[in-house]
Amino acid sequence: MAEELLKKTIELDPPDIARLANLCGPQDGHLRLIENTLDVAVHNRGHLFQIEGSENAAEAAIDTLNELYAATATGALDTERVHVVARTAERERIEAAANNPAEPTRDVVIKTRNGMVRGRGPNQRRYLANLANNDLNFGIGPAGTGKTYLAVAAAVDALESERVRRLLLVRPAVEAGENLGFLPGDLAQKIDPYLRPLYDALYEMLGHERVGRLIDQQVIEIAPLAYMRGRTLNEAFIILDEAQNTTVAQMKMFLTRIGFGSTAVVTGDMTQVDLPSSKASGLAHSVRLLKGIDGISVTRFAASDVVRHPLVQKIVAAYDAEAEDGAAPS
Repeated sequence: MAEELLKKTIELDPPDIARLANLCGPQDGHLRLIENTLDVAVHNRGHLFQIEGSENAAEAAIDTLNELYAATATGALDTERVHVVARTAERERIEAAANNPAEPTRDVVIKTRNGMVRGRGPNQRRYLANLANNDLNFGIGPAGTGKTYLAVAAAVDALESERVRRLLLVRPAVEAGENLGFLPGDLAQKIDPYLRPLYDALYEMLGHERVGRLIDQQVIEIAPLAYMRGRTLNEAFIILDEAQNTTVAQMKMFLTRIGFGSTAVVTGDMTQVDLPSSKASGLAHSVRLLKGIDGISVTRFAASDVVRHPLVQKIVAAYDAEAEDGAAPS
C-alpha cells in the first residue's frame, strides 16, 4: 500500500526578504534540491511554506528549512550545504522512526575558526562520541563520509583544549609499499601530494599561518607511515589515514607506537585497497583481530553517510551493489 501523503505548513521567522531569497536560491534552486533529495513538494508564499510528502519526508523537509533559514543569518547558502542538511535531516527522521537504541545520547560539538563541527547523521555522531571516549578508534567506509575530516577536527579540539601536546597525521606515502624513489624532488616534495588532504583539513580549521607555525614548532607533524617506526608517542593525537593500504606488519608497527595519554584514529576504505594482491590489508586484519577489546571502537560508514555531491552517494551505492552481487569488473 502506498504511503499516505501529508501536507504540512510552517512559517519561517523572523521575516527577512534577503534571508528568504538566500534560502530559496537562484530561481528557487535550493527548494528544488530539497524536493529532489527528500521526495517532497515544497511551495511557498513569502515566509509561509507548505510541504507535501510522506510523514518522515515532510518532517525532514521542515527540519531542513528551519536549519537552513537559521544559517542564512550568518552567511550565504550553497548547494552542497543544502544537500548535506537535507540528507542529514532525512537520516535522523528515519533513525528516530526506527528507534535505534545504538544512537548516542551525547551530541559532540567541536568549535573551529570556521564554525561548529558536529556529526551529521547517526554514524557521524557515533564516530565523534567514540573519538571522545576511546584510545583507539577505527573509521571505515567510502570517500565523502567525513572519516578523516571529523578525526582532524577532534584532533584540533584535543590540542586546543590541551588534552594532548601534539598532533601526528600519518599516511602510507604511496598506495603500494611506500616506494618513492621514482618520484622527482626531495623527500618532502615526494610525499606532499599524498598528505595534501590532511593539510587541507588543518588549514580550514586553524588557518594557513597558524598551521605553518605549529609545524615549525613540531607541535603538528605530518609524515609518511615509515617515519613512525621505532617511536613511542605519548600525549599525542595520532591519525593514520588511508589505512587500507598498510600491510599487516605496518599496521602492527603503527598500533604499537601508541603511548600514555594518546588517542589514535585509523581511517580507511576497504573497497580502495591498492596493495599487491599477495599482501593482506593491515586495516582489515586489525579490525578482525582486535574486535571486542575495551578501549577500541569501530565505526562503519555506508553510502548513505556520504556528504559530498549527490552523485558521489549514487556512485558508491552502485559499486557496493556490484560487490554484493559478486560481479567481476570488466
